[in-house]
Amino acid sequence: ISRGELQVSLSYQPAAQRMTVVVLKARHLPKMDITGLSDPYVKVNVYYGRKRIAKKKTHVKKCTLNPVFNESFIYDIPVDLLPDISIEFLVIDFDRTTKNEVVGRLILGAHSITAAGVEHWREVCENPRKPVAKWHSLSE
Repeated sequence: ISRGELQVSLSYQPAAQRMTVVVLKARHLPKMDITGLSDPYVKVNVYYGRKRIAKKKTHVKKCTLNPVFNESFIYDIPVDLLPDISIEFLVIDFDRTTKNEVVGRLILGAHSITAAGVEHWREVCENPRKPVAKWHSLSE
């Protein structure tokens, strides 16, 4: 089953040693609620090696399988740590009554498991100050 796709943009400012992460939108998310819709939000975790060093999340988008978030987050990341940084995106279905369920995930950076994820990170690191936006398929 497809878990849907997530569009994110990253840009690294070497002078400020800052990574700007923009969660743009998702599409084709699987239906999670009995209504046939979902109330998705995205949790962004930044890891240095295996240690989580930052976390933020977007607002919940009600009743949609194709949410538009357009929310940006700024993380301070020293340039020498970049090779060991991973950014994890968890698309989560918000549920008032039961546990929030993870719809899918995406990892960019050091622990990326997909060629597209590795490529996106490389492009961001090689083109400082330039926002690089891409769609990625979500995995389990």
